[in-house]
Amino acid sequence: MKLRRAPRFVAIAGGGAAFAAASTPSDCLFGFGAPKADWAKIEQELVALCDDEHAGNPSVDAAPAGSLGGGGYVGPMLVRLAWHSSGTYGKAASDGGSQGATIRLCPEMNHGGNAGLKHAVSVLAPIKENNPGASWADLIVFAGVVAIKNMGGPDAGFTPGRTDAICPFVAPSKDKRYTPDDRLPDGALGVQHLRDVFYRMGFTDQDIVVLSGAHAIGRCHTDRSGFWGPWTYGESSFSNDYYKFLLEKKWTLKKTHEGKPWTGPAQYEADDGKLMMLPTDMALLEDASFKKWVKVYAGSEELFFADFAKAFRKLTELGFKQ
Repeated sequence: MKLRRAPRFVAIAGGGAAFAAASTPSDCLFGFGAPKADWAKIEQELVALCDDEHAGNPSVDAAPAGSLGGGGYVGPMLVRLAWHSSGTYGKAASDGGSQGATIRLCPEMNHGGNAGLKHAVSVLAPIKENNPGASWADLIVFAGVVAIKNMGGPDAGFTPGRTDAICPFVAPSKDKRYTPDDRLPDGALGVQHLRDVFYRMGFTDQDIVVLSGAHAIGRCHTDRSGFWGPWTYGESSFSNDYYKFLLEKKWTLKKTHEGKPWTGPAQYEADDGKLMMLPTDMALLEDASFKKWVKVYAGSEELFFADFAKAFRKLTELGFKQ
C-alpha cells in the first residue's frame, strides 16, 4: 500500500536531543470537521508499516538481518510508544496518560525514558496525514495494539475517542494531560522503583510482571537508553520467552562489548552476551511476589497472553474519558 508523503517537519529543541514535530496546523487542533476514522483501513496501513523492512529506525547499533538502522524492527518501537504515551498516568491526581498524545510534543518527547521515540512518531506521520479523522492520541495507542497482534501476540482491544492536546506545550499545572519527567520506569533501578511507578498508576504486582513481558520484543540501543541488546531471540515475535529466559539462563553482569570493556550502565547478559536483562528485569527474580508470577507466565503462554491483553488495555485507557 502506497502512503502519502509525510508532512513537513520542524526541529524543536528542549531538554535533550532535538525532536522533529509535525508542523501542520491540524496537529494542533482537536479534529473539528475531520472525517470519521476508518480503523480497518488504518490497521491495514499499520500492518504494512510493521512489515516494511525499510521503515526507518536509525541507531548507531549494528542492525540484525531483516531490520534497518539499529534493529528492533518497527513493531516493538510502536508498542513502546503506546506504552510510554500511557505510562505517565497518576491515579491520585488523575493526570497524564494517553489522552492528549502529549508524548509527540516537547518537552515530553525529550524526557529521558522516551529517547528514540521521535522515530516512532515520524514513521506514523504519513498514516496520520492519510487519516485526518484519527487523533494522534488514538493512533499512537492503536498502533501499539496492532503491532502486538502483528507480532503474534494477543488482541488487547481498542476504543477510539481520545483527543489531542493543543500545541505548544502547556504547563502541567494548567493541563493535567502534561506531566514532568519522572513518570516512566528507569531500567537501571530495582524493586521499589517498579512498585513506585506502577502503583502510582493503580497496578498490582501481577500487573507489573505481566506488562514487563513486553520485553519479549525489541531491543535496547546504546544511543537511546545506553543499554545494549535484545531480551530474547525473537525481537519481533510476541511470546513468553522473556519469562523462560529469566528463569533458565545464567545472568551475569556485562563487562565487555565487542571485545572492549563495557562502559554503559549496569546490565546483565547471557549466552556470551547475545541476550541481556536490565536491573528492573532482574528485580522480578529478587522479589518473591514478582517471581511467583514470572514462574506462572513462564509455564503458560496462553495465560500470559490473556493477562497481558487485559493489563495493556487498562494501561492505554488510563486517564481516557469517553
